[in-house]
Amino acid sequence: MGYTITNRINVLIKKTYYHHERFQVDSTFALLYHENPLSVVEFSQYVRISDHLIQVDDHHYFVIFAFTSHDNAYKAAQNIIHKLDNHFNATTSCIALDTFNATKSAQSVLNRLEQILLETRKNPFVRIETEDILDRK
Repeated sequence: MGYTITNRINVLIKKTYYHHERFQVDSTFALLYHENPLSVVEFSQYVRISDHLIQVDDHHYFVIFAFTSHDNAYKAAQNIIHKLDNHFNATTSCIALDTFNATKSAQSVLNRLEQILLETRKNPFVRIETEDILDRK
């Protein structure tokens, strides 16, 4: 991940923490993996306009489900996976979700999402995972 992308993600995470502190709203951080090429324009059709997304590389997107609880983000992730399955006519996309915790550093959030996604990709039958998978290792 390049410096520019890492910096953008850090800024968005800090902004999300500020919204939480100022307005007492939660958000959920996610990392999407997809095998096939997916442009920002294509992917933006499958998320809400209030959500933030950053293309990390050709196969990953960092997503902030803004103003969204963990449970509702899980439902949103299910909808995204379903839409991507139809878009690609494949079932290789998966999403990692991490519980919102404003005490975590931006780097910690990214590391946890990468670990969750790595574990998620090991099981082709599970396409959306939370930090609970790290406890099961």
